[in-house]
Amino acid sequence: MTPAQLQVTRHRLANGLSVICVPQPLLHTASVSVYIRVGSRFETAADNGLSHLLEHMLYRGTPSFATAHDQALALEELGATLYAATHTDHGVMGLAVPPENLAPAFRILGEVTSSPRFSELETERGIIREEVLESLNEDGQQVDPDNLSRALIFGDHPLGFPITGTLETIGAFRLEDLKRHHARHYTGDNLVVCFAGAIDTQACLEQTQQQLGGLPRGTRWPVQPALREQRAPRMQYVENQGSQTDLRLAFRAPGELDPQEPAAEVLARLIDDGMATRLYARICDELGLCYDVWADYETFEDDGVLDLAAAVQHPRASRVMQEMIGVVKGLASEGPTDQELARCKSRHRWEMRSLLDDAEGLSDFHAITTLAGISDTIEARDAEIAGVTREQVVEVARRIFRPEHVSAVAVGVLNRQERRALEQIVGSF
Repeated sequence: MTPAQLQVTRHRLANGLSVICVPQPLLHTASVSVYIRVGSRFETAADNGLSHLLEHMLYRGTPSFATAHDQALALEELGATLYAATHTDHGVMGLAVPPENLAPAFRILGEVTSSPRFSELETERGIIREEVLESLNEDGQQVDPDNLSRALIFGDHPLGFPITGTLETIGAFRLEDLKRHHARHYTGDNLVVCFAGAIDTQACLEQTQQQLGGLPRGTRWPVQPALREQRAPRMQYVENQGSQTDLRLAFRAPGELDPQEPAAEVLARLIDDGMATRLYARICDELGLCYDVWADYETFEDDGVLDLAAAVQHPRASRVMQEMIGVVKGLASEGPTDQELARCKSRHRWEMRSLLDDAEGLSDFHAITTLAGISDTIEARDAEIAGVTREQVVEVARRIFRPEHVSAVAVGVLNRQERRALEQIVGSF
């Protein structure tokens, strides 16, 4: 089978909820993903972390299951484990089961989505406090380099908030806050459900109508654009004891709906899509400066961030930062070779085709693309990437890799000279 032969069907319930079915009868797994328009992007400073706490509370029972243990046991006896996560601009819940157990498993997932008990708040609050503390040092200072870089880029805009919230906000939430947030976001217009794998399309539609058709339509929550006020590179150093310094070199980049997003995706893959691509090949293979480096391109509806990252011995921090800058400047000035570009496109195509053997991958791909309103078939996404030209890569690289888009973070132990050298390298970008 090829991606073009997938029989993807899309339906919209009367309450606005989108249902996608992607049958792959040769697979031996059935998967369902529920994507929700929720997350720290839709919060304020006062309720930052509420989406994440709500996700945790969904584990705490439903009308049919009195406790978190009862709920987990019922799913595990069906061969499933409920996966859930909160991201900046969406939440996700999902499970994969033997096909014969999809209906009873989805009944539980439907209750989790629509009718959580909101029990044992203090227990869950304590768990999340522990999670928040992982990103703080012993003085209570933020030391997570990703949280620091987002705050440096976006300031007090919600895109700069930590997904988990803060110790202060977590301690202030009440049951009424959770119920209000659930009522606002877990609604038809904010939900996408996708079934994939060994499924029966008609049965999946009927089950979704039964379990989630009664949700109110609600309102699709808008986003507040982040201002672009930066005029020069930004640099933040946070001292934190450890054997290495964590580095982030972050750039403001196109969002999901930007026409240049496909070229930016190719650009990110040219930087880091394995050990043969530029970042690893230069810093690790050629120079031996650290064990690993990586890059990531995170997109939102109207914005994006392209990150380069490394964990290095403290005295090497400025050298590695200089080399990361050299990699991106090289792509902006010279562009990729024909061989690099062809390899990048081939690897993306193979990655897309591999979804045909992955029920969970299929359900996640179609759910998130539908929620975001972007290319929602494997074939369409592959065509976008395949159509990117060398000239388009250079154009988007020169748009992204500019001084006013640079935000750098270092978390570790640097002496005054090392810190000054790092600041000078970033400042002269």
